[in-house]
Amino acid sequence: MSDRDPQPVERQLPTEEARDLLALVREIAQREIAPKAAEEEDAGRFPREVFTLLSESGLLGLPYDSEYGGGDQPYEVYLQVLEELAMARLTVGLGVSVHTLASYALATYGTKQQQVEHLPAMLGGGLLGAYCLSEPSSGSDAASLRTKAVRDGDQWVINGTKAWITHGGIADFYTVMARTGEEGPRGITAFLVPGDAPGLSGAVPEKKMGMKGSPTAQVHLDGVRVGDDRRIGEEGQGFFIALSALDSGRLGIAACAIGLAQAALDEAVRYATERRQFGRPIADFQGLRFMIADMATQIEAGRTLYLAAARLRDAGKPFAKQAAMAKLHCTDTAMKVTTDAVQILGGYGYTADFPAERYMREAKVLQIVEGTNQIQRMVIARHVAGPEGR
Repeated sequence: MSDRDPQPVERQLPTEEARDLLALVREIAQREIAPKAAEEEDAGRFPREVFTLLSESGLLGLPYDSEYGGGDQPYEVYLQVLEELAMARLTVGLGVSVHTLASYALATYGTKQQQVEHLPAMLGGGLLGAYCLSEPSSGSDAASLRTKAVRDGDQWVINGTKAWITHGGIADFYTVMARTGEEGPRGITAFLVPGDAPGLSGAVPEKKMGMKGSPTAQVHLDGVRVGDDRRIGEEGQGFFIALSALDSGRLGIAACAIGLAQAALDEAVRYATERRQFGRPIADFQGLRFMIADMATQIEAGRTLYLAAARLRDAGKPFAKQAAMAKLHCTDTAMKVTTDAVQILGGYGYTADFPAERYMREAKVLQIVEGTNQIQRMVIARHVAGPEGR
């Protein structure tokens, strides 16, 4: 290895246990995930066996209570695990983030009985979750969702269609937001719906420009019946639960974005130190050196930003503004860094023989999911300048 090859990420971790955990994650990522990533993404193959391995290794419930099969890890550790997984393959990192998001409602707002009954299987029993808020006609305006749940004795009957659902059609459980009352945010309730519930089906997955191995599909609920014991929180509390979950979920997206950007930077540095033109490595030319310096600086800034937000969350302090900032900055950074990586590789960067073009295609969706970056700017501005129309 030359002294200009990519160096391992320097991480500040709070405990020796956390350092051992990250070492385990790197081992799994390098042995089980990264070697197959390009081939499986090209084939559109979802690596369910990897998620089974992650569940068996205790990596699908890291930020949740060990009483229910979680890992009792602070968010600052969990997010760095996500970053390492996304560095190896975004489909895996994002999939773990979505699973954690889908588990949030029950883990945070469920009753003790619900948690005892369902969480162990969700967090460490090999199950995979999906989060169902968006609909074909309500994306950024999520409070206008139309999926309805109507009470029928001690059951609820759910009808509607959810859209852009990661793991749609293959998940074992779905956290579903449905309208049970008045129009607007106060009429929405959260439900835990089994993946094999009669009347629930996944549409044909969307054909996407990137992350082809991660299925994204509409989910149809046609007379799906669930007991009232699967209602999470109070009636009408669902939208609040959904937004609370998204604050944490946005940190997951930020960490995944930095993992993807780091992978792109490492590929660019590797290529630039090996590729020779005019008798020397192209990494010696100032134009490329400045690009690499900017890429590294933006990645480090993003990592610092998401970890600062995570530490606020871990301390029980408000972190919604910082989560929006982290999601905005980190995903914009991923888009810029992956584009620059393609540029550094030149013509090779535009071919599928190298991963840079895949990284660039994958980065784009991170600026869209779990609240577009335009929505993040609106959230940040409200915190800084107050609500609109005062």
